Amino acid sequence: MFFKEFEIRWSDTDANRHLANSAYINFMSHTRMAYLGLLGFNQKSMGAHNIGPVVFYEHVYYFKEAFPGMPVKVSLEFVGMSKDGRFFEFRHNFYDHNGKNFARCEMMGAWIDLKSRKLTGLPDEFLNSFESMEKAEDFKILTKEDTRKHVQVPKDIEIL
Repeated sequence: MFFKEFEIRWSDTDANRHLANSAYINFMSHTRMAYLGLLGFNQKSMGAHNIGPVVFYEHVYYFKEAFPGMPVKVSLEFVGMSKDGRFFEFRHNFYDHNGKNFARCEMMGAWIDLKSRKLTGLPDEFLNSFESMEKAEDFKILTKEDTRKHVQVPKDIEIL
């Protein structure tokens, strides 16, 4: 399992003086990109293939508060991927300095072709990198149907 360590800064807190929701999202994103960077996914390599990651959802479950000045470990577990690499799913857990789990997040995303603005599978070199990743015990091959398990549809308002 991959871990990234952070220290909660004053700017990571909200009006309640605990770790802000946006900081959780930023810590998770940084953890994912740090790990993907180790696999060769970086701005240059993704730019060469004209692809980028998109997030479908991030469901965060909060168990306990976290406060400034405290070290935080964020884990990354590889929970699922489609055969062509188009869809991916990760799980993050947040741990305090005593190893206590204070939050968890389930996230799903995909890869987008930055020219066509459509979802795309991964080039073989990236697909092979994902194949080498350690997989969670509950890892599964994702299908398009898995991306619809929390389906939401937009409801526009009428502008007068």
